[in-house]
Amino acid sequence: MRNNTEPDAAVSIRGLRVIRGGNLVLPHIDLDVPRGQIVGLLGPSGGGKTTLMRAIVGAQIIAGGSVEVFGIEAGSPALRRRIGYVTQAASIYPDLTARENLAYFAKTVGVVSDGVTATLHHIGLADVADRPVSTLSGGQASRVSLGAALVGDPELLVLDEPTVGLDPALRRDLWGLFHELRDSGKTLLVSSHVMDEASRCDRLVFVRDGGILADDTFENILADTGTDNADAAFLALTERTAA
Repeated sequence: MRNNTEPDAAVSIRGLRVIRGGNLVLPHIDLDVPRGQIVGLLGPSGGGKTTLMRAIVGAQIIAGGSVEVFGIEAGSPALRRRIGYVTQAASIYPDLTARENLAYFAKTVGVVSDGVTATLHHIGLADVADRPVSTLSGGQASRVSLGAALVGDPELLVLDEPTVGLDPALRRDLWGLFHELRDSGKTLLVSSHVMDEASRCDRLVFVRDGGILADDTFENILADTGTDNADAAFLALTERTAA
């Protein structure tokens, strides 16, 4: 639950620098993620999206700057239940059932079994809850991974490429769930290299080569670039930066 002394931004980043493998991956990032919105982190693979997300959840060593979540330093124990993180590769156990996976992750954050059942219904997997994940479809496995992040009822969801590889119908359904979560008061940071997902977000952050090209609403970005779609807007911003 929100403390009235906490900042308006769910995430506040200032001067973030990250070096990986001797390479400067994020040279200087300033970013605020507003509460109660879906913020899309869009850009090509290798642009720094995953590294930025890892820094937010406290899984990335940083070389400089600051990252705060709800006014608390990223990675602090106090944030353990307040953040849900879904990685690109599903962090679930294929030999366990969907229910067993959620029960395992629930135990790590102190959630009772009723929370597991409620989450299974929320992500639409109640009917296959007792099947091993290895027997589920790719879309269902993605939902199990999302459920593992949701079972602790986090305030912030950090989702790294959650819809990549899914068919259009599954992507639509997953985005429908994201909007339901947003409407319930949660904040979502969703990365993707699929530009047509821009219109599904409340706010966009275009990222390329470790830098932020734009941070605004989709409508404002289109107006600023004089374009009518996300791909064209991204290219226009890239050319503007290179000029």
